[in-house]
Amino acid sequence: MKMTTLSLASGNVVNKDCWLEFPCLYFVEGPLAGKLLRSSYRRGLDDPKFPRIKSRNKFCVTAKVKKWRKHDYPWPDDMDPDVKSGHLTYLSYFKPLTEKPKPVTLPFEKPLVDLEKKIIEIRNLADETGLDFSDQIGTLENKYQMALKDLYTHLTPIQRLSIARHPNRPTVLDHILNITEKWVELHGDRAGYDDPAIVTGIGSIEGKSYMCIGHQKGRNTKENIARNFAMPTPHGYRKALRMMKYADHHGLPILTFVDTPGAFADLKSEELGQGEAIAHNLRTMFGLKVPIVTVVTGEGGSGGALAIACSNKMFMMENSAFYVASPEACAAILWKSSQAAPKAAEKLRITAQEHYRLKIADGIIPEPLGGAHADPVWSSQQIKSAIIQAMEELSSMSTEELLHHRMLKYRHIGGFQEGVPIDPQRKRKMKPSQTSLPKADDIESELEDLKKKILKVKGPSDPITVQTIEKLKQDVDKEITNAFISMGLIEKLESLKLELSKAPNGSPNQPLSRNLKEKVDKIMQEFKQNLSKPGSYLDLKQKLEKLDMVNNLIEQKKKSEELKTEINNKIPSETKAKLKQLKDTWDNIISNGASIDKDLIEELERVKAELVNVLKTANLEVIAVVKKSATAPSAEVKEKVQRLKEEINGEIERAIVMEGIGGKIEELKAKMADGLNLKEVEKVEAEIKEKIFEALEASGLKEKVENLKMEVASTMAAGAEGMVGVDNGRF
Repeated sequence: MKMTTLSLASGNVVNKDCWLEFPCLYFVEGPLAGKLLRSSYRRGLDDPKFPRIKSRNKFCVTAKVKKWRKHDYPWPDDMDPDVKSGHLTYLSYFKPLTEKPKPVTLPFEKPLVDLEKKIIEIRNLADETGLDFSDQIGTLENKYQMALKDLYTHLTPIQRLSIARHPNRPTVLDHILNITEKWVELHGDRAGYDDPAIVTGIGSIEGKSYMCIGHQKGRNTKENIARNFAMPTPHGYRKALRMMKYADHHGLPILTFVDTPGAFADLKSEELGQGEAIAHNLRTMFGLKVPIVTVVTGEGGSGGALAIACSNKMFMMENSAFYVASPEACAAILWKSSQAAPKAAEKLRITAQEHYRLKIADGIIPEPLGGAHADPVWSSQQIKSAIIQAMEELSSMSTEELLHHRMLKYRHIGGFQEGVPIDPQRKRKMKPSQTSLPKADDIESELEDLKKKILKVKGPSDPITVQTIEKLKQDVDKEITNAFISMGLIEKLESLKLELSKAPNGSPNQPLSRNLKEKVDKIMQEFKQNLSKPGSYLDLKQKLEKLDMVNNLIEQKKKSEELKTEINNKIPSETKAKLKQLKDTWDNIISNGASIDKDLIEELERVKAELVNVLKTANLEVIAVVKKSATAPSAEVKEKVQRLKEEINGEIERAIVMEGIGGKIEELKAKMADGLNLKEVEKVEAEIKEKIFEALEASGLKEKVENLKMEVASTMAAGAEGMVGVDNGRF
């Protein structure tokens, strides 16, 4: 309960000096608040100390205090004034996420992610069989790690930019909370606004206090909207400027963290002086008398990033980017299409490696494989180490040296000297050596081989295989739907479905009307025509071929099982008993290492002849009796192999003529005849092999070889199912 004085003026009172004053008005919470106020009001009027005002316009004033609303910050009830460590979390909106962010796979990461899933699938499959495949799986995992390292070592600029923009990449506050022992966030520009796109506060690192300023992105859609996607307004830059002056006044070193696509370029921000706020920050930062260190944690866009980045030392994360215009905007201006963004990213030189080479950045902070989001804590510790090392160097400078150091850093950027000869432009072989590095295709083929071995040990009933086939079918359905959408046929397909649903007697077995059949044929013809274009829908074509091969194998296996069941039903029980007895006798002989008896061989021949007669009486024609072993390639497959060899030889001869390899071969023969310089021989031999390989790759023979490999594998697998082959009721 709180006592206060309330002054009210009525609009109907003519005399401007006529006021009603209630010096004893009680503000009370609860349902009786209004009643208590009215009684207090009457007591005030009955008191003879107060003058009575006579007026025809009588009124009654009642007031009720609303329920007290707790502050947005969750203030603790028992705050410890002597806190020694930890973050004052009740002074910040930044709380741990209630749900773990969903993993996001970038386009260039997809092949390796698929391989990782296959390795996990095969490990689970091996566990189900109970057999030890740890050596093979360990080898595959090592090759996967090598492929992953190679991928992230040779990233293109646009790929590094996509990592810098990754939705799960640690934000500035994530890094601050990881590197500081104590942290309190400060708010407001002291002009009536607090821009959430820029965070400021004081934190301690190894016992020393720093002023931290940075752009803050959101960790999900809701936070991104609240933070305006880390695009500050003029209020944000004025808030940062206030904190810089505060740090300069109290002698606190300044740490700035850059992660923004740029300043917010809406009409209101321009009206409030966006350019002036950025320019004011640039001018002020060059005059601050404390050390300033900047870390680019994500992307730094134009002046919006530079407004807090005029520092003595600037470090960039390994996969960060700094640019004057985004590659998409640059491509839209220069090439009239945002599709040229990869080309623009390369020309703009936006990566940390390029900035370090041009001496704009003072160092590159390493990231784990997969980007900073793969291990945020480790990434933050690398930032902390770089900051401490830089601050030790800058702290030893006097104020004049510090200001001069900052001025010289930016004076040297972009400088050149006229009249000095430069080295001529050298052409370098930019393609990295890939001879010793594992490819994703090689790892995938090894995975398939290992899976076949495990499945062969496990037996025919394998739920993993069924799940894999179902997943393949789902993927094909999804790819076909996407293909229909990209071809612009989805609307026609939906219209056709609607017509089919409205058609009378719409049973699945009911034949289509002539009109509907023509529409279906027209859509399918257009779909197949677009699908057959070279270089288009490669994933869909590959999956369709794989699905056809799987369906053929399943059909062959089904027929084989049906025929085996039919044969087993027609064999008399006496014959089965004899076969079982002979099998047991044979197993005993093999296990004991005894010699095979002549009588046993004769008995086997008699049972074989009896079995053949039984099959003939069942109207089954016996073509041949063979041993149970893997089937050799058919004559048709052998013919295809021979034809492909001839094509390869012809292509090699054509390459020798067209590429001018003949002279190289003669040179190689001469050097081999001399036998003096082995290095020269190896060099010429490598050049010849490389040119022949490029010619074969350009001719499309590699794809033919892979298709033939799959065909031979399917033929061998089908033949290895058993000794019985099905062909129109014959075996």
